[in-house]
Amino acid sequence: MNLSAHTQEQRLESITDVLAACGRSDDFMTRDITIGSLPLEFCYYKTLIDSHLLEIVIHALQEQTAIDTVVSLHDLITHIPLEELKVSDQSDEVLQALLQGSLLIRCLTHEQEIILVPMTGKEGIRSNNDTENEFSVIGPKVGFVESLPVNLHLIRMQLRTTNLIVKEITIGSLSQSKVAILYVEGIVNPDNVTRMEERLKAIDFDVVFDTSQLDQLIADNSFTPFPLFTTTERRDRVIYALITGQVAVISDGSPSFITGPSTLFDFFVSPEDYYLPWALGSFFRLIRIFGVIFSLFASALYVALMTFHYEVVPKELLGKLISTRQSVPFPPLFEAIFLETTIEFLREAGARLPNRIGQTLGVVGGIILGQAAVEAALTSNVLIIIVSLSALASFVTPIYKMSNAIRFLRFPIILLASLWGALGIAIGLCFLLVHLSRLKSLGSPYMSPFFPMRFNDLKDSLIRASYEQTNTRPSYLRPLSFIRYKPGKMHRTNRLDEE
Repeated sequence: MNLSAHTQEQRLESITDVLAACGRSDDFMTRDITIGSLPLEFCYYKTLIDSHLLEIVIHALQEQTAIDTVVSLHDLITHIPLEELKVSDQSDEVLQALLQGSLLIRCLTHEQEIILVPMTGKEGIRSNNDTENEFSVIGPKVGFVESLPVNLHLIRMQLRTTNLIVKEITIGSLSQSKVAILYVEGIVNPDNVTRMEERLKAIDFDVVFDTSQLDQLIADNSFTPFPLFTTTERRDRVIYALITGQVAVISDGSPSFITGPSTLFDFFVSPEDYYLPWALGSFFRLIRIFGVIFSLFASALYVALMTFHYEVVPKELLGKLISTRQSVPFPPLFEAIFLETTIEFLREAGARLPNRIGQTLGVVGGIILGQAAVEAALTSNVLIIIVSLSALASFVTPIYKMSNAIRFLRFPIILLASLWGALGIAIGLCFLLVHLSRLKSLGSPYMSPFFPMRFNDLKDSLIRASYEQTNTRPSYLRPLSFIRYKPGKMHRTNRLDEE
């Protein structure tokens, strides 16, 4: 009978069993060293630890060989120039520490005395922490990397307060991945923290590759295409979520955080909105929302008009549409599906290829295929323009997961438009609104502040009001402190009045 790795590790009841199990691997090393009159054994995975730190520890201990007072492992702790040392005699704790890159030091005369020295290696961690998917035109460009300590350091560098609390748990029976939960005490509602912690601890999974997996495992509804937690690789977005009362989660080996509870409108907010004057920030946010609506319904509206509703098209435009479609042998549904699928092929191919080749493929391939499709009478010029604008508009959302949801939803709405025209689009829109109104993120309504209606939160939803108006935290988060800052009026003197 096959047993999971988690079950097999539970059988290791003693330190000797742990070392015997680890010793089956060729990268597990043991070294015998005598410090003073104390015979020691060093055990570690050479593929996990920092070899430079190991030499520092050995050198520091060998300098104590002339000191006769070193008679136990407790005497050695003061001579090891590293932090977070731990003394343990629990086999499960020792095993977990070894697998996370710790050095095990034990005395051969007292084998149950164990010192665990964390010295995880930094090889393979990229030093460039520029954001890959969330580009910043204005404002800081600090992103995260695949190292949990580095990411927590970046957060601490901006939030210099003792109220920033970090809780670490371990998830993954095989990966034993560290997952950190971050929140600001005194602001966040404790119920949100408890709910997030309970959901993460209830996860039974083998390997956690990325924080996005946790997003799916703890989501309130796994049958929705919409992301229920905001995924970001930007530090300023995580900081803003923490100070408004949200909870942030990140796993070791992942360059992105998830924050929640989130609302639908969080996915249309860009940190750049707060770096620009409020009027410009509001304008660009409205542009994003309009772009998503256009991307979602433009192709479906073309199919509905060309199939059922010629009468609503102006005469001047109707002639152009008829002339562009008179040589196309396919109905508008097949025409739209063909172009939308072609766009998706180009997107996926461009995303998987190297940057330079991908950009060339996207531009040249789109031009060549579009021109060839028109000349071969497979589609009309008007639909190519509509589909191209829809594909462009789907990327105006700052969060990539939301743009994926919009891309997916276009296809069923096109099918509904081909069946019942404008009525089909209206049915699809109603189903979409009902589905969104039923969604929750960490128990909070996904459509807030519009459902349920919260008038005080509207000032930072569709538009972004001035800083004099946005001094309170969203009420749907139920924060312990609603006031962020007190916007006192600045006394602006006019130099002409002084003369």
